[in-house]
Amino acid sequence: MITPRFTCSQTDESVIISVYCPSIRASDIEVNVDETLFTLHVNPYFLRLNFSYPILDDDNASATYDPGPGLITVTLTKENRGQEFKDLDLMAKLLAPRPSKHTPLIEVLDDELSSSMDESRWTMASWKVGHIHSSKDGLLEFLGANNDWQLPQEVPEPLTSLRLENISRYGFLNRHSGYLQHISYTENEVNELGPDAETLSPSERRIRRIKHEDDKWDEEYYMADFADTENIDALIAWESPYHRMVQPFEFTEAEKLAMLNLPRVEFLASAAEKRQLYLTLVTLLFSYAYDARTTQHDPTPESAWTICSMTPSFSALDPPPYDSLDSSAVSKDLTPADIASALIPSYRRCLAFPLYRSFALAEKCRSDVSDILSQGVRIVTRGLLEMKDILDHHEVYYIYSKIWVTDFCIWVQTHVVDEDLVKLSHSVRHAQVSKDGLGWHLVQLERLVLETEERSSDSDDESDSDADSN
Repeated sequence: MITPRFTCSQTDESVIISVYCPSIRASDIEVNVDETLFTLHVNPYFLRLNFSYPILDDDNASATYDPGPGLITVTLTKENRGQEFKDLDLMAKLLAPRPSKHTPLIEVLDDELSSSMDESRWTMASWKVGHIHSSKDGLLEFLGANNDWQLPQEVPEPLTSLRLENISRYGFLNRHSGYLQHISYTENEVNELGPDAETLSPSERRIRRIKHEDDKWDEEYYMADFADTENIDALIAWESPYHRMVQPFEFTEAEKLAMLNLPRVEFLASAAEKRQLYLTLVTLLFSYAYDARTTQHDPTPESAWTICSMTPSFSALDPPPYDSLDSSAVSKDLTPADIASALIPSYRRCLAFPLYRSFALAEKCRSDVSDILSQGVRIVTRGLLEMKDILDHHEVYYIYSKIWVTDFCIWVQTHVVDEDLVKLSHSVRHAQVSKDGLGWHLVQLERLVLETEERSSDSDDESDSDADSN
């Protein structure tokens, strides 16, 4: 079956669904409505939409077909007149399956069973004591227990995680594997894991990522960019289009088509996994913001490499969090400290890999991420769709779109609300990434540059004074 292109709009009383189905017979159209679920079938097209609120197929509802443009227009009545359906432009959310209703698998019918089990335990314990006294070995064991005999003990070494597969999963919610099996036969310049990408554990990936960042770090390059800031100052001064968006917002036709072509996937994420996804989203948007700012929002052939090399979850399959997570913090909102910890690898990579390496530029990109998040689901979706388009058109790096960006495009539309992104934006805005925390002695290097410039300036002044005296 083919999922047709469609658009949705509304009035105070109705929801209007326009579906593009050329070259069909109007008599074959089947429309069904079940509370929030709408389905339309006409060979070879099938469309299923799940709305936020109930709709009705009553006497005021209608369906028409215009064979000229090939449009089916279905008008359905809102169950609650005047209720606003806010997500009619988020196609992935409309196309997502209706959530299943889970029922408890075990029901407690009587507490008498538990009390009888307690009596059974007491009887069994009494039998064990009697059995201990009836044997010599049992008597020694019993006496040892009562005299509190102790043997020297050591804390056991922590067990390594049990792996039941020869491969390690990665990507969005660790859903993917197999994409990097033949990585050594491709021209993947951003892969930092080598031919072992499919088998390394998460801890091994992190070790390799950190080593690769340290190997690529170039003190002289950073100091040169710190001394000559003309180009970087121009990049920082450029005003991002996300700083001030035109309202009302509307997706372009290309964006609507891209959303329509997204797969139909339902995600079940725990609280800890949702936390990881929000942190990973920040790092993705940071790489996107860097490329957008350094190209002035006009992607180049190098944009795919820039985005992938700056994103640790792409090049090293190593998403945040990068510090130990307190279990009590899983249910809490992300703090500026959480964001700063998640952005440390992004800052390090910003200073080690791309053309322009500046801490001030990294800080500006963090501000851009905050601007994008503050404007809600639609603007974040637009940024992710642009990133997906850049990667999809690269013959090698498209795999990172498959394992990360595509799923994020769906998840943001179906599981994220504007209010959560606004809170996240506030934390990103107030995050403080320390230069000392990056591990490369940036403060000392910058001080060295400033001292060199000051000595050079003094030397020039003395030369001018000598020339004037002569």
